[in-house]
Amino acid sequence: MENTMTAIEMSGTIDENRNLKLDDLFPISGPKRVRVIVMYPDDDFDEMAWYKAASNNPALDFLKDSKEDIYTLNDGTPFNDNK
Repeated sequence: MENTMTAIEMSGTIDENRNLKLDDLFPISGPKRVRVIVMYPDDDFDEMAWYKAASNNPALDFLKDSKEDIYTLNDGTPFNDNK
């Protein structure tokens, strides 16, 4: 039988020595074995190249059909985050 895993999302920094420094303490006590998945932004990500590739992708050609234009600027309500 496989063990159930619980996920916790935390942020931190990788220092110049490649050590992970978390911004806060873990909400669990140890010692305990864990699995770690590290997600970080790709510094080489070219957003404009991604947009160009998406706009030229034939899988999205159906969006060029005028029947897909079902919304106008008058639809919905504006979002106002001034609280």
